[in-house]
Amino acid sequence: MRDVEALLDKLDTCYPDAHCELDYGSDWQLLVAVILSAQCTDKRVNQVTPKLFERASSPQDFVDIPLEELEKLIYSCGFYHNKAKNIKLAARDVVEKFGGAVPGTIDELVTLAGVGRKTANVVFAVGFKGQAMPVDTHVFRLAHRLGLSDGKTPEAVEKDLRVVIPEKYYTRAHHLLIFHGRYTCKSRRPECDKCMVKEYCVNPDFHS
Repeated sequence: MRDVEALLDKLDTCYPDAHCELDYGSDWQLLVAVILSAQCTDKRVNQVTPKLFERASSPQDFVDIPLEELEKLIYSCGFYHNKAKNIKLAARDVVEKFGGAVPGTIDELVTLAGVGRKTANVVFAVGFKGQAMPVDTHVFRLAHRLGLSDGKTPEAVEKDLRVVIPEKYYTRAHHLLIFHGRYTCKSRRPECDKCMVKEYCVNPDFHS
């Protein structure tokens, strides 16, 4: 593998403002927004959360809100039955097991009902400023196109990325790969003509 730090430097030049694009006002609201973002765009989530967080903002609020009302508030994010159920279960766990405060380690976060490793990684990286490598659809795709991993699952890709990328760059690399995947190296129609890192691409058909 060619110099990963050089690759990240180039991406950093292209996307100096790469960051989590979800809107939130607390660690709990970040956790809710990340759960809602599964198979949904950040843009759509950000359209839903202002009204949602006006109605319920704290973990206790989400314990108290009726399930049916929560489902209606998050309906347009898709999979609203499961997401509403998981959010309420996570809220209960935060209140009952952690005194109402979102736990600050990945190991603790994954103990919350409905919270998988990717969600825990995002909350740890963004909310607690830790070094983590969440693998969403963009990171998964870019890891393969840039020759950083040939893993078949998000877990396998995360494991590979944690080997080839220095730990101090985990979270920054996560955001850079998302921005490159979201705005340039798109799933169906990658914009190879404006790609600044195509020399790293292992899919020559894209830019031949």
